[in-house]
Amino acid sequence: MFVPSILLKQLYTHGSLTKTEEGVSFMLKNRLKDATIKELRWVSIDGEKIDSDKITMQVGPGELLSVDELNDKGDVKFDLKQVITFHLKLDASASHEKRKIGISFVASPFGKLKFEVEDNITEPSSRGGHIPRDDHDDYGESIIKERQRYFEKQSGGKVNHVGKYSIDPSELKGNIEHFIGVAQVPMGIAGPLKIDGEHAKGEFVVPLATTEGTLVASYNRGMKLLNMSGGVKATVQDDAMQRAPVFVFKDARGARDFVKWVNENMDSIRKEAESTTSVGKLTYIDNFLSNKFAFLRFNYKTGDAAGQNMVGRATFAACGWILDHYEGIENFYLESNFATDKKASQINIMRTRGKRVTAEATIKREHLLSVMRVDPKQIDYHGRVAGVGSFLSGVNNTGLHSPNGITAMFIATGQDVANVSESSAAILYSELTDEGDLYLSITIPSLIVATYGGGTGIGTQKECLELLGCYGRDKVHKFAEIVASVVLAGEISLASAISSSDWVSSHEEYGRNR
Repeated sequence: MFVPSILLKQLYTHGSLTKTEEGVSFMLKNRLKDATIKELRWVSIDGEKIDSDKITMQVGPGELLSVDELNDKGDVKFDLKQVITFHLKLDASASHEKRKIGISFVASPFGKLKFEVEDNITEPSSRGGHIPRDDHDDYGESIIKERQRYFEKQSGGKVNHVGKYSIDPSELKGNIEHFIGVAQVPMGIAGPLKIDGEHAKGEFVVPLATTEGTLVASYNRGMKLLNMSGGVKATVQDDAMQRAPVFVFKDARGARDFVKWVNENMDSIRKEAESTTSVGKLTYIDNFLSNKFAFLRFNYKTGDAAGQNMVGRATFAACGWILDHYEGIENFYLESNFATDKKASQINIMRTRGKRVTAEATIKREHLLSVMRVDPKQIDYHGRVAGVGSFLSGVNNTGLHSPNGITAMFIATGQDVANVSESSAAILYSELTDEGDLYLSITIPSLIVATYGGGTGIGTQKECLELLGCYGRDKVHKFAEIVASVVLAGEISLASAISSSDWVSSHEEYGRNR
């Protein structure tokens, strides 16, 4: 299996070359995919190969192997995110001067691998700051306790609630570093909410994690109203996740010719990108030219994962192949800020990032009057006035508060909460029907959600997804439909409260206005 050189070098942990009592050590971390090491062929420093009897490797907590032991075994696990520490017996001193570290080994499923990187030797005390950590077992009870004591000593306080949890820390690799405990957020439920989606069908009771008074009550009230008029219709319209590298050329003509070459070699680029994932599919590449820069926006389907890390790794592999096969590239950055990761942007509203999903309902006039004490005409008129306010402010959301429900659901179900920045964009539309009822719909063009991977498999988060029937594979579109439907319930509830001047009184009764 071909591994681009730029990707292969990422196995080395830069800054890990450290002076020890017997010589130096450095670390490799698997940033590709699960693998097994079949043979270590050689290790070199500044081009000089180190004798095999001077090399030992820590492949796990307390597990040291010589080169002969590793090669005799011929099947040493090197899982994704696993660290292997190499200890070399040689005479070396800490220095700011760069040293060349080379390594050659055989690993399945990649075959023969070889790369060379540069790093300088540092003193142990200068590496990694002061927070206690264990490179091979950083989620064990002893190192967690040591970090808690360190935190207490530094702060002069006491770790109490933070250190009480029901999850298994060993399952948190890839979710958190320097783990000491958990943050507990109150959780309530709203519903049931009747949804007629293509994936979410039936009634759903929704967990909402928040510290904002009136939020759960408001969403619950909106759900009650929507149910009375038949519930919500939800539709996923698009699905895409991006990474956007930029390539720098001598001039604009070079950038233009490069984009033409990329389009002509799409099949090869797709093959390299998809070789890093069993789930991700590269659908197309947008290109945007400016000055002497070629911005490429790689668009993927990512299955039930949110996919930012997945598409980052896949795009990095594809760009490695591009760099190895196209001459004239003067510089390259994997992320140009054009994917707008963790940032709201107009391009995501137009082109989709995550899931583009719409929730809509027609709400009977009599139900609005009886439950919300408001006429559809009041909400429709207020919406048009608020539309002017949205235009004047330049906001990315013509609705009222969709991030409230999205954030509360994200915390409850283990989503990456920072993705609310993109998911906050929304387009709310309303109209009066001939019968005097209110049609209301909201489109969320960049809802980034997952039902597999990331934080979705942790304790309470996994449990909440399971209670919604949304944990695991082939469930992400169902979850997206539920989120959008919940958002619609919150919009009609707050719109009714504002239009009927009931907003402040509700906060007086349930919230913080004391």
